[in-house]
Amino acid sequence: MPKTIPVPGLTRDPDKQGARPRITSGAGCLLMTLLLATPAGALTLDECTRVTHVSHGGEAGHRDFGAGRVGYATWWSQEGVFVDLTVADCASGEALTTRTREERISERAPFDRTDAALKLIEVEMSAAPALFSFDRLAQALKGTGRDIEIAALTDEPCACAALYPEMRGDFAPYEARP
Repeated sequence: MPKTIPVPGLTRDPDKQGARPRITSGAGCLLMTLLLATPAGALTLDECTRVTHVSHGGEAGHRDFGAGRVGYATWWSQEGVFVDLTVADCASGEALTTRTREERISERAPFDRTDAALKLIEVEMSAAPALFSFDRLAQALKGTGRDIEIAALTDEPCACAALYPEMRGDFAPYEARP
């Protein structure tokens, strides 16, 4: 007999072989509604956290800033360390990336300004969406983040695919890549 996982509110008559499950409570109804409302294959932000280079590089910290804008960190930790923070606009395909941590990657002195940069990004992203611009965000990060770059995205970020797939535009749908 297959192992069953108990789900509150979902019961099966054990005397009937192959009996269909019955929903017997509000919790079961809610569970079924959520299962049916989530499209098969739909991504979540948790699924966007990934290792891109076995054990020493990846993406993490994906978040929704609202109004079609997302953020995430790209990290590396082999023979040197870096963290780049990215804020992307899923509709326009623009993104700002800044290096907030670096050690043994270049000739520069080591630095870690990730916490300070995250606070500045949080302040800028909490402003009214109509006031947001990448130039304004870059100005706010000046002196905290390094190598600030505003550029057009070449691939759809996972967080955009998870949260704003309707804004995909001309991007090919996100595919997890090693």
